[in-house]
Amino acid sequence: MNTKTVLIADDEPNILISLEFLMKREGWQVSVARDGNEALAAIQKQRPDLVLLDVMMPGRSGYDVCQAVRADESLSGVKILMLTAKGRDTDVAQGLGVGADAYMTKPFSTKDLAAKVREMLS
Repeated sequence: MNTKTVLIADDEPNILISLEFLMKREGWQVSVARDGNEALAAIQKQRPDLVLLDVMMPGRSGYDVCQAVRADESLSGVKILMLTAKGRDTDVAQGLGVGADAYMTKPFSTKDLAAKVREMLS
């Protein structure tokens, strides 16, 4: 059984819980990280297929985590979907600039997010 793995990195517990529920309902294996340092350690250890990465987190920002992952050749297969409360074009550009594969702005509909994740993992 080839179940894809998703790591959710967000410091807001209610978002973490709802995203975890949503991803599990979609059939993915899910792990969570509550700050940037935890997220990077989890990515290096678990090598998830996809990371839902919040931009604003304690420890390291999502941008820093993304940059560190992209600098590590052994993690080249990890896809990153950045989540941010800011929808300004500069944020999107910065996220894509550090190597994010895609971008979603909060608040997003769970339907849109689920569809995006399915598309990225197919």
